[in-house]
Amino acid sequence: MPLYYESRKRAVKLDYRYFFMRSIAKQFFRHVVPSIIRPLHILWNEMIGFLFLVFAAVPIPRTWRTWRQYEQTGEGLFNVALSLVFILIMACFGIGSFRRARKISRS
Repeated sequence: MPLYYESRKRAVKLDYRYFFMRSIAKQFFRHVVPSIIRPLHILWNEMIGFLFLVFAAVPIPRTWRTWRQYEQTGEGLFNVALSLVFILIMACFGIGSFRRARKISRS
């Protein structure tokens, strides 16, 4: 026996198959989507961690040259300090992102 409900304009016939398919789709999304999202979340954290580590590695040669110049002339200490702070922050973000990805993969 089909279900009916009144809309503003006309009575609409509801079929049981609609409710059955809706429950199947809900179960599918409840089980499949989290198993897809979790690896994507891990991959995202690993990619961001790699990007931050690259950002930390890029200024290392310039910082080394500036340090050698500072040893010879005594100028550029502020540039060396600022570069080291930048490298440290980016490296911490990168390592933290890799640790977060590992934590997600183990949970």
